[in-house]
Amino acid sequence: MIRARLNSGITQIELAKKLRKPQSFVSKYENGERRLDVIEFITVSKILGVDAKKILAKLLNKISPEVKIEHGRA
Repeated sequence: MIRARLNSGITQIELAKKLRKPQSFVSKYENGERRLDVIEFITVSKILGVDAKKILAKLLNKISPEVKIEHGRA
């Protein structure tokens, strides 16, 4: 998510304003101090203009490489 934010050219402060959250909210999930729930993850993805399904597929493939996930299919 950090890479997606940086690629979008959006600062933590700008993202936080769009989310109507404090900047610390963004900082904490980017630093692993808190996790995003599914709705938060989708909302952040939409704001950043990234495909949430692709990010999840990459993450799932990294965690469980024996189970290939492509475009939302197992």
